[in-house]
Amino acid sequence: MKYKTSGTCSQEINIEIKDGLIDSVQFVGGCNGNLKGICALVKGMKPEDAISRLKGIKCGMKPTSCPDQLAKALESMI
Repeated sequence: MKYKTSGTCSQEINIEIKDGLIDSVQFVGGCNGNLKGICALVKGMKPEDAISRLKGIKCGMKPTSCPDQLAKALESMI
C-alpha cells in the first residue's frame, strides 16, 4: 500500500503486511537514516503494536511526524 504523508518531510510511505505482520516499510523522502531505523524496528511487528508505540509522536513544533504518519497509514490498513 502507498500512503501519502501530510505535514512531514517524507512524501510517501510504502507498506507491506503479510500474515498479519509488517513485512516491509519504505519512506520516500525524509531523514534517511532515522527512517531506515524505524523501518527495521517495525518489521515483524503486529500493526496494532506499532500503532500504539508510534501514534502521537511529534517532530519539533509540527503536530505530526514520520512515525505518527506511519501509525496513521497502518490504521488505514487494518
